[in-house]
Amino acid sequence: MHKQIFRRRTLVRAASFLLAAFVVVGGLALQARARAEAYRLYLENGYRHAFAELSANLNELDVALQKGIYATSPSMLGVLCTQIYGKAMSAQMALGELPYSNIELEQTAAFLAKAGDYAAALSRSASVTGVCSDEQREALRGLSAGASDLSARVAGLQSDLMGGAVTLEDLEAAEARLSAAEGGGHTLADSSYQTVESDFPELPSLIYDGPFSEHIAGRTPAMLEGREDVTQDEARLAAARFLDLKPELFTLVSAGSGRLPTYSFSAMVDGGELYVEVTRRGGLVVELLHSRPVESAALSREEAVAAAAAFLTSRGYPNMTESYFIDQGNVLTINFAAQQGEVLCYPDLVKVSVALDNGRVVGFESEGYLMNHTLRDLPRSPVSLGKAQAALSPELDILSHRLALIPTGGEYEVLTHEFKCQSADGRHVLVYINAQTGQEEKILILLEDESGTLVI
Repeated sequence: MHKQIFRRRTLVRAASFLLAAFVVVGGLALQARARAEAYRLYLENGYRHAFAELSANLNELDVALQKGIYATSPSMLGVLCTQIYGKAMSAQMALGELPYSNIELEQTAAFLAKAGDYAAALSRSASVTGVCSDEQREALRGLSAGASDLSARVAGLQSDLMGGAVTLEDLEAAEARLSAAEGGGHTLADSSYQTVESDFPELPSLIYDGPFSEHIAGRTPAMLEGREDVTQDEARLAAARFLDLKPELFTLVSAGSGRLPTYSFSAMVDGGELYVEVTRRGGLVVELLHSRPVESAALSREEAVAAAAAFLTSRGYPNMTESYFIDQGNVLTINFAAQQGEVLCYPDLVKVSVALDNGRVVGFESEGYLMNHTLRDLPRSPVSLGKAQAALSPELDILSHRLALIPTGGEYEVLTHEFKCQSADGRHVLVYINAQTGQEEKILILLEDESGTLVI
């Protein structure tokens, strides 16, 4: 009898514990589901807010561009260009918060980048010339037409979104759709925003001093003009000679295209992978990177700079002057620029990284040099040193001076007086005064610590 009672109590307890466990598990599942639903709503509201911000900024960008067409004074044009730039950047930020890949939003993102950069370049130009040319107004008119079209389409899509006719998918759904598209399933047109991208308005060709100018896309590297194309074997031999290694160590990785087509090779050397890019035309090394670890430093920074300079001279880079360096992980990276007479030509940039344990080159980058280096017909400076000094802020003390050729926002160059100065709080500042106009061209701040110098 007692055994039956005991067995019954045991079964009751077990059932009770099992029921309690089901209740707890069920409660946790409901709680997790509630949290997931709350998170989904949070993301959806965030996407809706980002889309609303995109629509509002596109509308305000359109208005600012329309006003810019009619501005006649440099001050008013400067104010409107600042508004155009600000609205373009704000729209870009909103665009980046939407759950779509960069590929899907490529045209919209490119338009916003071009509009903002062109406005900044136009403001700089007007501050010097005091006028806005007919060509510049026509470019503004074309950008305005594009912004009007884009703004109207996005506003219409937002209206459909608010009315429930379309929905903004979340990131997981966007990734699933993109994966299906790659596998031959759904197309990118399944994205609501693709209705905007697929009918994107035609934009004007922008010719100006900036990175999105149409004339830059067709630019050829100055150092490669007149040179013959090389074969893969010739490129492999060039990589080997550049590093005093045997050609058979190098394996072809890829054959790239673009503005600077290259052959890419890799090799295992000194316990690390060596990666080298050689131009298809001319067979010149444009980049190398050696991944071997550098555990200690046996060389001083002065010795490393001397080793880098000797390396450049022996590889056909004469008259190079070092500027700034940075020490990272016992590897010293030095910036060199070509020297022509008394002028330092910053566009002709070469970076050399030297391992401080044995003085060997473990990094090299010469795209700036290959793109820009040539024997220049440098203009005489009508602005004297004294006049250039007078343009400096009275809060700066001059530490050094030299003539320097600096790049503009696009492909152009300008001769300047470079002043290295010190502020009242001890900060070092580089100020560039245009040697033709006497106006401030650029101001850079030097961030200096025990590892080297960073220029911002």
